[in-house]
Amino acid sequence: MSALLHYKVEGSGTPLLLIHGLFGNLDNLGGLSRDLKEDYQVIRVDLRNHGLSFHSDQHNYELMAGDVAQLLQSLELSDVIVVGHSMGGKVAMKLAAEHPKLVRSLIVMDMAPVRYDQHRHDNVFAGLFAVQERRPSDREEAMDILAQHIEMLSVRQFLGKSLYKENNTIRQRFNVNALFANYQSILDWHPVQPVRKPVLFLKGADSDYITQDAQAAIQQQFPQAKAHIIANTGHWLHAEKPQDVLRVIRRFLASV
Repeated sequence: MSALLHYKVEGSGTPLLLIHGLFGNLDNLGGLSRDLKEDYQVIRVDLRNHGLSFHSDQHNYELMAGDVAQLLQSLELSDVIVVGHSMGGKVAMKLAAEHPKLVRSLIVMDMAPVRYDQHRHDNVFAGLFAVQERRPSDREEAMDILAQHIEMLSVRQFLGKSLYKENNTIRQRFNVNALFANYQSILDWHPVQPVRKPVLFLKGADSDYITQDAQAAIQQQFPQAKAHIIANTGHWLHAEKPQDVLRVIRRFLASV
């Protein structure tokens, strides 16, 4: 039995769980939470090896779904709406498959129930390991180290949200070593038995995380799936087009 995940609860009403992606934390979906907590009881979690949750050498979807199930059971919640982005989307799908009584409906943001082969995070890991190794004494120095490996400013700013200072050294809240060691498990996916619950797949129009090839896998594993494409946005659709994403989420939730 693992320790409980770190979490925040806001609002009241039907429970709605928000699950962040790789290298994130519960604040990443704060924009969605600020809106949705007006009508729902919103629970945000830090997944294992992220944020303020426990660190572990093991990191795979079965374990992460189990962590989330354990938290929901401890809060005496069931029939929960689950919203997950990227890696969090796979956790949400696994949770619905393994613990169906806990899940009412699913919203999966820019992720498919398939194995990914492309290593998209090599430069991110290089930057994070460099920060770990060089032990910068202030945030500016840490961000400069990241810039030597990661070209995109938005990615560096995103990673910067998990930096903090301890004993005059900048540290990272996520467990870089474990995430690197388990990266293949993060890319991986073992198809689940059909989940017959309402599911909305939200795709960023400019993102290649959900491809034409993935549609058969989606229909096979989630036969009640609907899809919506958010125009002019990439993988971080909820950050780039929050109002569009919220409008589609609310429309879906009103229909199920």
